[in-house]
Amino acid sequence: MNGNADGTAAVERGNGPQWQAGWAASVQRPSTGFHKNWAEEGFADQTVRQIVRVTNGGTSARIRLSHRYGSAPLEVAGATIARTDHGAAVLPGTERRLTFDGAASVRIPAGGEVSSDAAEVRVAPFESLTVSLYFARPTGPATFHAQAFATAYRAAGDQLGAVDPAVFGETTVSWYHLAEVELADGGPAGRDTVVVFGDSITDGFASTIDGNRRYSDALAERLADRGTPRPVLNAGIGGNLLLNDSAWFGDRAGARFRRDVLDRPGIRSVVVLVGLNDIGFSEIDLPTYKPNPDNSVAELIAGYRELIGAAHAAGVRVTGGTIMPFKGSEYHTPAAETKRREINAWIRTSGEFDAVADFAAALADPADPDALAPAYDSGDRKHPGDAGYRAMADAVDLAGL
Repeated sequence: MNGNADGTAAVERGNGPQWQAGWAASVQRPSTGFHKNWAEEGFADQTVRQIVRVTNGGTSARIRLSHRYGSAPLEVAGATIARTDHGAAVLPGTERRLTFDGAASVRIPAGGEVSSDAAEVRVAPFESLTVSLYFARPTGPATFHAQAFATAYRAAGDQLGAVDPAVFGETTVSWYHLAEVELADGGPAGRDTVVVFGDSITDGFASTIDGNRRYSDALAERLADRGTPRPVLNAGIGGNLLLNDSAWFGDRAGARFRRDVLDRPGIRSVVVLVGLNDIGFSEIDLPTYKPNPDNSVAELIAGYRELIGAAHAAGVRVTGGTIMPFKGSEYHTPAAETKRREINAWIRTSGEFDAVADFAAALADPADPDALAPAYDSGDRKHPGDAGYRAMADAVDLAGL
């Protein structure tokens, strides 16, 4: 099953395929969250069809499935991959049945992960692939990524080969069990992949659904436009915290940094933007915003140093992103604003990051630098909209990557 005994993915050596991540998502514990999803109920005699856009190309593809938060083995009765036409439709003639150590189905142990065998799929950068998974038996709650801002489709029965997209009558905007799509083109894999890592702003909250308008998408497009195309992976989780695990919003940044960033194939650089929720949660009393200790600036800086140290030990460059203005949001208080300013000053001047992406300066309102510029604000005073995410990508120093 292209995996190690502990459930982690194996890496091909020697003359085998040289894999590079084409798309990835960070997985979370099942929860209801703020969007309708199927994570807690799971699946039974149902097919889930999911669409992802890759930022590099290849002639072969394989998928990685995660059952990290499962409490019993997961049975995947069948899987396919194809190039996407529109919505739940696939391009005729491009569908490939996926196998796992040569078998059409696979059993994933609780807490484990598995990679499929390679399938011949020719895909170009910025094209989309459709991955369909059939679960014949009840799965229990599903390991998932809550805020995909991409539509997932569900149908009753085995619809792996369905041509008519109308059979997929249910939708959500989350991804289920799908953690990575890796690509190979027969040549040597480079070590040039960029990962953007953080919370909902990295995840693309409030970006256009199915529009691929996250800042990671815009950064990949910017790199391609200047003639230096590189894969860009998104390792954001909405609500994620630097210092604390959350039942709703994923493991803390330091706990997931290795598996979501450093263990991906071909990683050279990471852009870190996290800490907003550590500041803001402590200002609000909501069940989902727990734990919410009043973390000091020193504690947050220690959290950043943990990430920097891990990246440098792995030979990965790390860019620090400044925390953007959030005046007018529920997070904003004088104490929260003071923390933001002090942390940003440290990010800009400490020299501990290899480079700085000054998102705060790039998206601030010139008339009120503690607030987002109206043209970049999605409307909630803390998340950018599509134009803001494009401005974030423009603020990244490409030479620093």
